[in-house]
Amino acid sequence: MHSVTPMSSLREEQRVITELLEVLKQEQQQLLAADIDGLTALTPRKSSLVNDMAVLASQRHNALGAAGYKAEEAGMEAWLAASGDAAAAPLWTQVLEQTRQAKELNRVNGTLISKHLSHTQGALQALRPQTQGNFYGPSGQPTSATPRRGFLAG
Repeated sequence: MHSVTPMSSLREEQRVITELLEVLKQEQQQLLAADIDGLTALTPRKSSLVNDMAVLASQRHNALGAAGYKAEEAGMEAWLAASGDAAAAPLWTQVLEQTRQAKELNRVNGTLISKHLSHTQGALQALRPQTQGNFYGPSGQPTSATPRRGFLAG
């Protein structure tokens, strides 16, 4: 098994974030089409990719720490400056940009989900009987929600 370096982790992060962006775009298409089955099929893949990104970021931080840098994003900037690898900085910039795109797509998709949920709740509410208004009784005749007063002849 090879050791993880900041660069190897970065390459893997770029591969995974590219795949995550594609899944988020598919998710948005499914949301716009209101394709629940399509959304259901995408959810496990999206969750797996988000988890992979977290694991890879942790590995990159550990690799930075092992290389003598801060095990955080600031350490990545220092490592890039010292690495001398001409491909590293553009790759890091690309990963950061794709991460911003993924966050924005996820935000928009969340808004679409909220709109679908609101629409569904409105439709369900319209199907529920209101507390006031006319209802049909056992005889099939309209009844009122207001209590009736009986008349007693004495």
